[in-house]
Amino acid sequence: MRLLEWGDAPVRGSGDRSLGRRFGWSWTAYAVSAYGSGLGFGALPLIAVRVLHAGPAEVSALSAAGLTVGALIAVPLGPWMEFRRKRPVMMTMDLIRFAVLATVPIAFALGLLGFVQLLIVSVVTAASEITFKAASGAYLKSIVPQENLLIANARFESTTWTAQTVGPPLGGAAMGLLGPVVTVVMDATSYLLSALSVKAIGGGEAHPVREHPAATRPRELLDGWRCLFGHRQLRVLLANSALTSGLLLATEPPLIVLLVGHLGFAPWQYGLAFALPCVGGLIGSRLSPPLTRRFGRHRVMLTTGILRACWPVGLAFIGPGIAGLVLIVVIEFGLILCIGVFMPLLATYRLEQLPPDRVARALSAWTITQRATTATLTALGGVLASLTTPRTAIAVGGVLLLATPLLLPRREQHVPTEPELVADTA
Repeated sequence: MRLLEWGDAPVRGSGDRSLGRRFGWSWTAYAVSAYGSGLGFGALPLIAVRVLHAGPAEVSALSAAGLTVGALIAVPLGPWMEFRRKRPVMMTMDLIRFAVLATVPIAFALGLLGFVQLLIVSVVTAASEITFKAASGAYLKSIVPQENLLIANARFESTTWTAQTVGPPLGGAAMGLLGPVVTVVMDATSYLLSALSVKAIGGGEAHPVREHPAATRPRELLDGWRCLFGHRQLRVLLANSALTSGLLLATEPPLIVLLVGHLGFAPWQYGLAFALPCVGGLIGSRLSPPLTRRFGRHRVMLTTGILRACWPVGLAFIGPGIAGLVLIVVIEFGLILCIGVFMPLLATYRLEQLPPDRVARALSAWTITQRATTATLTALGGVLASLTTPRTAIAVGGVLLLATPLLLPRREQHVPTEPELVADTA
């Protein structure tokens, strides 16, 4: 049996091909919720500040709770969903997010909105998101042929960045015109529409069969991590992904303080500086398949993985005025362009290498690891910014990011094909 090489990406044909009706509805569900999330970007922290007059510590706690507690709740949900049909799981997670977000405008209208409620909403939506992503990844693998996975993931990635380009500015304008909870209503509605789109996929779905007796179920909580850590390439890619995303997100709070607090940028300038560069993600995701066909997956992933680590250190040198604003846009555009090329390749390789009976648990473990790492690094970045300056924290994060490419595979290596992985985990 021929072994699939690290750089041997099975990409053929045109990126404009149709991937079928089921993928079309799955993509629709993803797009609707992505645009809803874009419109509702930062809604809960803004409500906490504007409506409940929360301070920095409370806002940080709100963000940390969603990352940490939501990730902990999602740990047992990975094994739970592995042995269930994925479409009902996806619909359930959408409906849970719709219901819990809908409580915010209702409580606001009744004058009962409180900070504890926002904490609960943050935690439940985070856990549901992790579970939905894992279930949808497993379902995608079952409906899209392996040779088309990169095209499918590139479409999801382009949708993400399009939503991030147009969503936050429109959401901010809507909050200014229609009140503080309007984007939460939009976000909640998007999950309801997403659930209806998932239902419209139709078609049969085999019920996964549990091969192990019930007595081994507690052990299955860690099976996702065992699968990832037992695969040489996925192990290093997980470490790279967790540290890269964690360090990037950890610099956001100090960056907000630096730009808005110290350098005097208006909120609309801050939003514009980070919305415009998202066009780079759309361009990068569209370039990912053709670049891979021309240069090979390993070379493209290694190059963009290195380049994306080089941009953020420049944020430490931002100054006031138009020049500073332009520098932010250039740096963020370069960073997001590289991310847009890299992420579809990573998502495709990950799905190719995971055995069918471990996909949901492994993807859940991947996201949980990323969220926990981000929460830890964000907390450490906040402490460093408090002890020194926001600019120092940004600089330290940027320097540490320069080391993350060391965790990328350097050579094309042989890894087991999916049938061999199935045999290994049987």
